[in-house]
Amino acid sequence: MNAVIFRLKTYFKMKETLASQPVTLREQVSWCLYDFGNSAFTTVIVTVAYSVYFTEVVVGEGGTTLWGRGVAFSMLVVALLSPFLGAWADSSGRKKKFLFIATLLAVLFTSLLYTVKKGDLFKGLFFFIVANVAYNAALTFYDAFLKELTTHDRMGRLSGYGWATGYVGGFFSLLLVVPFLQSGLEADSFRYSFLVTGFFFLIFSLPFFLYVRERAIPQAPHADAYFKTGFSRMGETLRSIRRFRDLLRFFVAYLFYNDAINTIIVFSSIFARQVLQFTPSQLITYFIVTQVSAAAGSLFFGPLTDRLGPKRTITITLIGWLGVVYGAYSVETHLGFYGVGLFAGSILGATQSASRTLLARFAPIGKNAEFFGFFSLTGKISASIGPLLYGEIVRITGSQRWATLSLALFFIVGLLLLQSVDEQKGTLAAQAWGKEE
Repeated sequence: MNAVIFRLKTYFKMKETLASQPVTLREQVSWCLYDFGNSAFTTVIVTVAYSVYFTEVVVGEGGTTLWGRGVAFSMLVVALLSPFLGAWADSSGRKKKFLFIATLLAVLFTSLLYTVKKGDLFKGLFFFIVANVAYNAALTFYDAFLKELTTHDRMGRLSGYGWATGYVGGFFSLLLVVPFLQSGLEADSFRYSFLVTGFFFLIFSLPFFLYVRERAIPQAPHADAYFKTGFSRMGETLRSIRRFRDLLRFFVAYLFYNDAINTIIVFSSIFARQVLQFTPSQLITYFIVTQVSAAAGSLFFGPLTDRLGPKRTITITLIGWLGVVYGAYSVETHLGFYGVGLFAGSILGATQSASRTLLARFAPIGKNAEFFGFFSLTGKISASIGPLLYGEIVRITGSQRWATLSLALFFIVGLLLLQSVDEQKGTLAAQAWGKEE
């Protein structure tokens, strides 16, 4: 018994020593490189290639509605899992381990999409759902490292650098799969792009696991207690969450505007293909250009977020998103859609980066993954509503333009609710919790 106690004390002392070690530039770069790698999934699978392949080749008629339901279901699963996973990761002090498992699952099932052929509705949807759940679950743990890797007044900058690196990764992943996509949707070589995406994701996630250190200290004495302690901590947060009123207001606002953003990401390529008759080559060019504008926007708005504050930055971008929605609704030409895409890309990373920064400021120390789990819960619930609603509006009206215009309502509600958030009070509430703990 004494030997066990000695080992536990040694372990916790070692963890405390590691937690106090300064953050290195290599760790910050490795954190950003994970964004570089995982962006291949959202770019190639969710946006450019697999979404179109599934709706037009695997399914055919009714593919848009089925795709919307698949995305909605996967997001709902993530929404239900994230708070539990976040609390469990915090109690065990093993966010990195959870991230590793989720990443491997995402890479594996992304690669398995190569086996999906015409008519494989169940397999094609099931493999995508598992990959999408794993990818989004991984983000809960990945985002939770932000608070550990920088200071309070530089969170916006590092978050922005992460998003910018991610869009550069999306750009290069598209360049890698261009030879396979140019052969056309029906060609067997088109499916090789899914294998390349999985490999790209795996390779560029490795620096994170090699160099980023886990600084969280376990809140439970042994592995068997991690799960119980995780649930206990989550229950404690739920009971005390009334103290985080500005965080709650932010979550509700985020639910609305993130819903619209996610829906635009999921259906942009389908809109371009079916409404404006973009060819696969034109789609590739379009998204390469938008990735560049998104990276530039993230770099520009990162330091600006630290100066203006995340709330003001999000407000500015949400007004811009209203212009994007109207532009997409009324656009008639390819050139016009390029313009809409360039502008949307320039504010996309800024909105996401500033949202992540605001949550990091509102999260008490030691509860990073748990609070990002609730953040994911909010985001994924909203992300399940938007695609489902979009698909149903298309089914009922037969018009993707009307479905796109409906997203303006979500941006307006989110913008108005965001104005009730007091950034200073939310930050002070998080700091007060940390002192009490």
